[in-house]
Amino acid sequence: MRSPLPVRDGVNATRLRLPREGEWATVMDYVLHRFGHVDPDGIVGRFRGGEVVGVGGVVLDEATPLGAHEFLWYYRNLPAEEPIPFTETILHRDGDLLVVDKPHFLPTTPGGRFVQESALVRLRNRLGIPDLIPMHRLDRATAGVILFSTNPDTRGAYQVLFERREIRKEYECVSALSPSPGAGTHEAGPSGHEFPLVYRNRMAKVKGTLLSTVEDGEPNAESRVDLIRTGRSGGTHAGTDVGLFRLRPHTGKTHQLRVHMAVLGLGILNDPFYPVLLDKAPDDHARPLQLVARSIAFRDPLTGREVEFRSAQQLLERPE
Repeated sequence: MRSPLPVRDGVNATRLRLPREGEWATVMDYVLHRFGHVDPDGIVGRFRGGEVVGVGGVVLDEATPLGAHEFLWYYRNLPAEEPIPFTETILHRDGDLLVVDKPHFLPTTPGGRFVQESALVRLRNRLGIPDLIPMHRLDRATAGVILFSTNPDTRGAYQVLFERREIRKEYECVSALSPSPGAGTHEAGPSGHEFPLVYRNRMAKVKGTLLSTVEDGEPNAESRVDLIRTGRSGGTHAGTDVGLFRLRPHTGKTHQLRVHMAVLGLGILNDPFYPVLLDKAPDDHARPLQLVARSIAFRDPLTGREVEFRSAQQLLERPE
């Protein structure tokens, strides 16, 4: 459902679904019940100032009865944010598609304490494209290539590629190795595995929880893992035996590659979630997660041409 309020400062208006009936006489009474513990004066001020609207932009005031509208929209107050000291790089831009090389620590979309400091809002403000929408997402901790739609009229053509799994994604990661890393690809390698390998399991994630979990049952997550090379890290893990791996996900479960590498005994360096959830701490910009979405390739549905976009991000702990 399209918002009757335009994007403001790069951020969409917030939509709230209203109950048809209840113990509240007015829409404002219900909203105060839901969110009055956060900002009661701000809520009342919005209704009195004509800043809350329903479908078609109809203004809802403090006397609007509950049940008269199914949805409302309003602009929320934006939190104060510490700037993320890394900048996204534009790899490609045309009338339909924007391709960006996202840095570590920058979320794809607004959420929690990151609103203005998200790739979507930054790019809307930077490029003046209020209709910009991400076609997929990367974890905040993961760097690399991400696609955005710039044209609502052609957005569906690209979305179909994701639905049909016709987008080819390739990632790279650096993991610490066991004491005997083996000779490399196609031979006995780290943690006793033989590469390349295809790993499958069943994953689940409960909304509101940090971690994805592994369950018994029919696999719903699949990744191909190749060992590119081994050596010693020269970064903050200097002297550690590490491997540079190429990862190709066939499915797209939350944290899939991070979970699969951890289960294989090859947890990605600087991962605060897997295999062990670490205590929450401020971001350490010197120790980014050693995972990058290296490339995305597909046949463009509008031109019919094969295209590929590659990230220039370098993993600091990679073996030379």
